[in-house]
Amino acid sequence: QVQLSESGGGLVQTGGSRRLSCGSSGQTFSSYTMGWFRQVPGKEREFVAAISQTGISKAYADSVKGRFEISRDINNNTVYLQMNSLRPEDTAVYYCAATTNIITKSTRAIDYGNWGQGTQVTVSS
Repeated sequence: QVQLSESGGGLVQTGGSRRLSCGSSGQTFSSYTMGWFRQVPGKEREFVAAISQTGISKAYADSVKGRFEISRDINNNTVYLQMNSLRPEDTAVYYCAATTNIITKSTRAIDYGNWGQGTQVTVSS
C-alpha cells in the first residue's frame, strides 16, 4: 500500500495553467505506475494521464493531449500534472492513483488500488 496526497487545486481562468502535485509515502514509489483521474458529480471517474515506473512511458486521454503533461520525481516520491490551456470542461476533482500494473494496463480506474483524497480544480469561463 502507498499513501497518496494531492495538492495544487484551485480556481483558474480559461486559458490558464495549474500544476497539481501528488506526494506519496513509503519507499516503493518507483514500483508504481502513477495515474491522474478526474471526476465531476454524476459522472464516472475519468482517466487523464499515466506515467510508468521509470517515467519513460506516458499515456494521455485524448481530451488533454497536447495540453497536460505528467511527470514524476522519483527522488522526492512525487508525481505532477502540469495543466495548460485550461478549459471550463476541465473543471473536476482530480485524483492521484497508484498501481503495480504496467502502463498499458493502467488507463481505467479499476486498474488502480491506491487513491488520494482528490483536489478540486475549477476553470472559470
